[in-house]
Amino acid sequence: MKIAILSSHTPTLFYFRLDMMHMFGKLGYEVVAIGNEDEKKWSQQFLDNGIKYRAIKIDRNGLNPLNDLSTVISIKNVLQQEKPDKIFVYQAKTVVYGSIVAGFLGIREVYPLIAGIGSVFLSNDVKGSIVKWVLTIEYRYAMKFCEKIFFQNEDDIRLFVALKIVERKDTVLLRGSGVNLEKFQVQKLPREIVFLFMGRLIRDKGICEYLEACKIIKMEFPKVRCLLLGGYDTNPSALTKEELKPFIKSGVIEYFGEQLDVRPFFAQCSVFVLPSYREGTPKAVLEAMACGKAIITTDVPGCRETVEDGKNGYLIEAKNVSALVAKMKQFINNPGLVKDMALVGRKLVEDVFDVNKVNQVIAKTMKL
Repeated sequence: MKIAILSSHTPTLFYFRLDMMHMFGKLGYEVVAIGNEDEKKWSQQFLDNGIKYRAIKIDRNGLNPLNDLSTVISIKNVLQQEKPDKIFVYQAKTVVYGSIVAGFLGIREVYPLIAGIGSVFLSNDVKGSIVKWVLTIEYRYAMKFCEKIFFQNEDDIRLFVALKIVERKDTVLLRGSGVNLEKFQVQKLPREIVFLFMGRLIRDKGICEYLEACKIIKMEFPKVRCLLLGGYDTNPSALTKEELKPFIKSGVIEYFGEQLDVRPFFAQCSVFVLPSYREGTPKAVLEAMACGKAIITTDVPGCRETVEDGKNGYLIEAKNVSALVAKMKQFINNPGLVKDMALVGRKLVEDVFDVNKVNQVIAKTMKL
């Protein structure tokens, strides 16, 4: 028996889904990971973990129908060659095209994960509304080929039910992607308050609010460190190098780019900040909690599930720089808050977001 895991972004396959793929292997399944990046670059890394890797052609954020047709053909070719019995698929384009292609190939056990609704559903301009309308229709059709649909928060389930994309009875709630508690362990807190943002540098993650808040904080507390991790992205809402450069040059933030191992940077910080506009369940927040960090995030779907306000961190209004600055100052002026919140956050991860518990739900739903 073979399981294929299909994604439009190879790095997330390797760094976010490796524990799940290991579970599939331990249960006796042959595992093939299918992503967008070159096989020569990734095959050996996956093979070292007992997983075969195949590449497909896909433009994650493009709207060119010819490119999408090429994606459909590419997915069809790989699935015909690999002949998986079950498919786990996530990210919008691969969910839509992967599910439809699998259905036409007679693969009946398709399990998509809606790990957040994406930038398209957050856009209110004319172009965004048209794309949202098209994607909704595509999702409705694609979901007809799926056995069960995984979600990471109740708000996204309600939205997809309201849009008549899915029926409630076909949905399964996961508590995020889970955290490997052996890999992400409690770290010693730094003596001084240090803030960290980690994520793709797109506006929907709240990167602009973080930069503006850090600028205000550095004016009043010049010795406070504000760290930034994350790669530039092809998303339409992505921040450009030119936009970020003044914040780096002025010393407002310390930018470390995209990192394969984020644990050394968690070790440098005491408070993790993610002012996102909406998430599935943010894995970076869960990893920060596992490492014993206090959290500042937004009171929006996906983010609010990770924080008990005032206990392991603070929830603030999205797109509100003043609210973010106020909570950052609260930690600076009351550094003792961090230690207590860190303990609560770690306990919450152990109780709810342990990757083994998440994977058990996946295994049961997929009838493994």
